[in-house]
Amino acid sequence: MSSDDKNQPIISKDKNFTPWIVTITIVLNLAIVLIFFLPKYQGLNHLDLTFLPMMNAIFNSFTFIFLLTAFFFILKRNVVLHRRFIYAAFTTTLLFLITYVFYHINAPSTSYGGSGPMKYIYFFVLISHIVLSIPTVLIALFTAVFGLQGKLEKHRKIARWTMPIWLYVSLSGVLVYIMISPYY
Repeated sequence: MSSDDKNQPIISKDKNFTPWIVTITIVLNLAIVLIFFLPKYQGLNHLDLTFLPMMNAIFNSFTFIFLLTAFFFILKRNVVLHRRFIYAAFTTTLLFLITYVFYHINAPSTSYGGSGPMKYIYFFVLISHIVLSIPTVLIALFTAVFGLQGKLEKHRKIARWTMPIWLYVSLSGVLVYIMISPYY
């Protein structure tokens, strides 16, 4: 692939993806909120699903690693590898979302059982993780679309926010799992 090819738009610059991105973000965030208010599905009570939170942490770990690697490659101006690792980060994030939703539809919530300063640290990490995860879908999709459309000025501008937020959300998801895993 020549250096000219790697900067060519992959999707049309003229197509407006905003309605799709906003709809996906709203539907996904509403679905996740609703999961915690709807009754749990009882058909899988015979299965032990406690391995799924660990899978979520593994997917978040890979997302974190893929994002760091994508960042490394864009610093080296290797757009092709940057793009591939961003695709990988989206893939592991999607796998995380699938297993997260499946688990929380079928299993009761787990409460943190610690006390003292660790309890406050846990809740700080959890709350900041939740608050920052809400806009992450929106900004990650916009960042990806701008990059794929070859709108590099917009892509770089929003990526300066997207990358650290997405990195924090993926890493804090792992930390939340590590802190709550003794209580599953």
